[in-house]
Amino acid sequence: MILTALGDPPPDIPIEAAARVLGEGGIVGIPTDTVYGVAADPFHSGASDRLFSLKRRPRSFELPVLVADVDQALSLAVAVPDVARALMRRWWPGALTLVVPRRPDLVADLGEEDATIGLRCADHPVPLALCRMFGPIAVTSANRHGDPPATSAEEVVAAFGPSVELVLDAGPCRGEASTVVDCTGMEPHLLRAGALSWERIRASGDDGSR
Repeated sequence: MILTALGDPPPDIPIEAAARVLGEGGIVGIPTDTVYGVAADPFHSGASDRLFSLKRRPRSFELPVLVADVDQALSLAVAVPDVARALMRRWWPGALTLVVPRRPDLVADLGEEDATIGLRCADHPVPLALCRMFGPIAVTSANRHGDPPATSAEEVVAAFGPSVELVLDAGPCRGEASTVVDCTGMEPHLLRAGALSWERIRASGDDGSR
């Protein structure tokens, strides 16, 4: 099923519908500021397994988590370095994923690794509204592992069919993938180049400025 979710903020009905599907352990397709993604509740038993299977994604490739804001991100992490907090304040919402130390008692299933967690606050009204209503969600690009990501709701349906119970349609999403930065050590380092240049990230991390 496809529901239209255009607007900023998006209508309540599609967001509420997506939250219901996630709460039941289902998979939802959502737009982001980069490409379309498929989302699951990592705290619901079996939901992440469904997502890994749907994507044909090895569990060694951890699922990143979308959050509504910095506070929601920090609730999932521990001993977050000052530089990571500065990057969150500077670049979120935006196309920056930060890998930080994961809270030891966090029961979320994100893959094989349980010491770290990848967090992002997407600059798009749909995931922001969904995370505010539902909470943090595991989201990965809407494609079979290794294939090009979907850039429209119709492409999500074509790729996955009824395995994705609901897709929220907010028009085309053709942004570049997020930049991924490891902030688990004393100094951040680049894991994946993306929409946000490493030079700008390093400069903002050095001075904490906006």
